[in-house]
Amino acid sequence: MSTDARPAGKKRVVIKVGSSSLVENEQLVLARIEALCKLIADLLSKYEVVLVSSGAVAAGYTEVKLDKTCSPAHKQTLASVGQPLLMHTYHEIFEKYDICCAQLLLGFHDFDSRTRTQHAVDAVNVLLANGVVPIVNENDATATPDWVFGDNDRMAAHVSHFFDADLLVILSDIDGYYDSNPRENPDAKVLKFVDHIPESALSEVASPNNAFATGGIVTKLKAADFLMKRNRKMFLTSGFDLSLIREYLLEGKHNNGTLFLPKSK
Repeated sequence: MSTDARPAGKKRVVIKVGSSSLVENEQLVLARIEALCKLIADLLSKYEVVLVSSGAVAAGYTEVKLDKTCSPAHKQTLASVGQPLLMHTYHEIFEKYDICCAQLLLGFHDFDSRTRTQHAVDAVNVLLANGVVPIVNENDATATPDWVFGDNDRMAAHVSHFFDADLLVILSDIDGYYDSNPRENPDAKVLKFVDHIPESALSEVASPNNAFATGGIVTKLKAADFLMKRNRKMFLTSGFDLSLIREYLLEGKHNNGTLFLPKSK
């Protein structure tokens, strides 16, 4: 089977997993990658899945001990070393479920050109139509500062929009959007539904919680805002307890996490 048109039937979801969910003590945590691949394998009966995965720089650090903050070249080196290591890990685990995966390295410029965007869309449609799981990451190895998103949250939002996904799922150490800062207010509660994000929240400084993370809640809110303005949805939930997203996608149960959705007209 081969086609460059999106097949009818299954809904399409983009799942973005951050470094904070895959890396601990400067090492990739294989058990978490295993759990993620098992989740995706189970979802394929009901959904087409595109995976946006961080972790290449962290994987590179396991082989080459460079400080990524010293220079762009250090980060590019880590990404160059880490990308094949990360993809080899995904390939080996998905193979256990008889699933083929593919790598797509994209950048800001790929969504800034109608021709390049269409080529990427066509490739993804053919991959999904043939049962392949596309794994997307930003092309950190060659990207210049002017042509990068800088975080995979906003790139995942662009992937979701331009690849016509029904939902973006962000799996993170941030398990939802709270009504107040949970670090300052022990009684803060996760908002289950959000259809408006204050401009003040979008302009705050990003505060990642992991040495290899590049986002924080702000980049996730910017991703949600991008999609909501384009009549699309995003779900933010825990990357450590995958039962929550499993329940939501396979059983329709919304027990935790935040669903960002466009305002009803």
